[in-house]
Amino acid sequence: MRKYELMAVFKPNLDAEEVDKLIEKIGSVVSEFGGKVESVDKKGRKKLAYEVQGFRDGYFSTSILSLPADKVAEFRRQLRLNDNVLRTMFMEVASASV
Repeated sequence: MRKYELMAVFKPNLDAEEVDKLIEKIGSVVSEFGGKVESVDKKGRKKLAYEVQGFRDGYFSTSILSLPADKVAEFRRQLRLNDNVLRTMFMEVASASV
């Protein structure tokens, strides 16, 4: 399994409880694919640099997760299908080697 970082921006018209449920749902999808969420950092509501889908701000969240490499494409597809997610940035975390 490889380690990934997911930064997600959720719609600002959601309340904090709904954002928490969305983050939990993302965690359950990771578990279904045989991975695990190692940490979640909720950044809160922030202003966006430009308008996205008619919104000027959004709720930011960063997660570190482990996921099998063959499940990454399907996981990214699941994120795109969620209407409450404005934007995502999904990248592999490089392992530190000296």
